Amino acid sequence: ASPPHSRPAEPHATNAPIKTEDGSRVTAYPGLEAASAPNELLPPPTTTTEDLLARAEAHLISVDPRFKGVIEKHPCRIFSPEGLQEEVDPFKSLVSGIIAQQVSGAAAKSIQARFIALFSDTSSGSTPSDAPPPTFPSPAAVAAADIPRLRSAGLSQRKAEYVQGVAGQFARGELSAAALARASDEEVLTMLTAVRGLGRWSVEMFMCFALKRCDVFSTGDLGVQRGMAAWLGRDVSKLKAKGGTNKWKYLSEREMLEHSAPYAPFRSLFMWYMWRVEDVDISALQ
Repeated sequence: ASPPHSRPAEPHATNAPIKTEDGSRVTAYPGLEAASAPNELLPPPTTTTEDLLARAEAHLISVDPRFKGVIEKHPCRIFSPEGLQEEVDPFKSLVSGIIAQQVSGAAAKSIQARFIALFSDTSSGSTPSDAPPPTFPSPAAVAAADIPRLRSAGLSQRKAEYVQGVAGQFARGELSAAALARASDEEVLTMLTAVRGLGRWSVEMFMCFALKRCDVFSTGDLGVQRGMAAWLGRDVSKLKAKGGTNKWKYLSEREMLEHSAPYAPFRSLFMWYMWRVEDVDISALQ
């Protein structure tokens, strides 16, 4: 029998439980009975949340045995059974991503705290020390706030407009937890890159780290490009010096797609390990 928290899983589906506005949660495959007739663009489940990571790791090692040592040294928690139990709030995750664009981690944290405080109930005066931490505002509350109020948290004019726009789409139901849970990879990418303020890279990171979709691969990520070049035995420092401002200084987009293709449908995990490559002595791997 499956462990109590194990759910059907599939590399091309959302494998995280998604929090809805009313506090309930939705999953890609609500139950094994329903899983036989999912969205026609969503394939039936091929594994479980308990086994997904082990299958992904075995696939990476089968393509390139060097991954065995890397995986042992750097276990990936994101797609672990525990990681796949973590509930994600898609509105909070997307807004947090917009807030974090082009600012330091510390600045993003500070702005987000002020943003949340804008919507906290402080009408009763000072907050008691044992009060629960303020919760992230609802899409409806953010959509109803005017731009000057949002800017008072430290957001730029443009970011305030982006955040308000995303909130409006969730509030009107144009974006929803159910849609993000049950759409295909391509549908999610199309749905979210159409939203002002969400570029392809931001959406790919959301699909990988929030929705826990397993076959995301971002050719536009310089860290992935650099890691792949090192993994393939290229002299990264020489390429960096020679490449100047060229976007494809380490590998071309075609090379990235060709070399990552054998790792499908687990390219999210492959990508995660390409970020780790700089922490690994590749020459020591067998």
